[in-house]
Amino acid sequence: MALRCMLVVALAFGSVASLSAQEKLKFEPKFEANKAFYQKVSTNVEQVVKVQGGADLNLKHQQTFLFKWLPVKLEADKWTVKLTIEGAILKVDIASNPVNYDSTAEQPAAGNNPGLADFFKNLIGTEFTITYGKGLIVEKVEGRDEFLKKLGTSNPQMGELLKKLLTEEALKEMADPTAGLMPGVDKAAGIAAGETWEKKTTMPLGPIGTYDRTLSFKSIGKDTEKKDLDKVEVTAKLVYKAPAADADGLLFRIKGATLDTVDPKAGAFLFDSKLGQVVSGTIAVRMTGKLNVTIGTTETEVQLVQDQSTTIETSDKSFLPAKK
Repeated sequence: MALRCMLVVALAFGSVASLSAQEKLKFEPKFEANKAFYQKVSTNVEQVVKVQGGADLNLKHQQTFLFKWLPVKLEADKWTVKLTIEGAILKVDIASNPVNYDSTAEQPAAGNNPGLADFFKNLIGTEFTITYGKGLIVEKVEGRDEFLKKLGTSNPQMGELLKKLLTEEALKEMADPTAGLMPGVDKAAGIAAGETWEKKTTMPLGPIGTYDRTLSFKSIGKDTEKKDLDKVEVTAKLVYKAPAADADGLLFRIKGATLDTVDPKAGAFLFDSKLGQVVSGTIAVRMTGKLNVTIGTTETEVQLVQDQSTTIETSDKSFLPAKK
């Protein structure tokens, strides 16, 4: 018995020593001045909307943005990085009525909505200047006013709405090339395989409401297939809250809602620790619930089922197609 206890204690100490010796990763981007990298971020949303007494309405929305990240300089522990929107692809299908736009095509078209082409055309080439502080936390994003001015030129009503949607916090979230993976200052020492962490954010959508988002991460260790990459599992949870104020700029008003994540399933990121890049990643979330909507003086209850998935790819080459 005494020998068995000694062996158990020895094994326990050995496990602790082994754990402490594990490599810890910070999952932070590694910038190099004047060395650009590129990302392709695609989001797919499918909704089934049912209004009281009506038939189901199916909506599909796919959007892809092509980004260029160019680290400019490191000065006094602060990085300055230029973020440029190189391309945008949109596919919307509302009850079999498609609207498409592709800035990478030789002749971009917006189908039955030509005004959409002008709107998205103004997205291309937009540039933001990002300042990262200690721990590569986003301190400042410049370029918002110029961005809104460009978009408002083609569609003033949409421009006013975007002023409320494109908040400073929304821009800071966009300015994270790890898509939320960075653990933050509370994990400054790094993360070993098996460790977990969470990131909670609130995404204000102006007159549409807000989303409280929780990303739960778990470091798995080296990927079984791509053994030079580290795998991180990620599960997303969204909780929607109706707006407190009137919906200025919208044709409807959401008075109340019970909309929450159901059956969460883990996605995964593959991280290259040498390059400090998320090579690829996928996050998926399903939400169901009810919305109480007012259109004019008519109030109605809307049932909603929404499936949303986002993928991200990173490369040292642009995702723009080669010119013919």
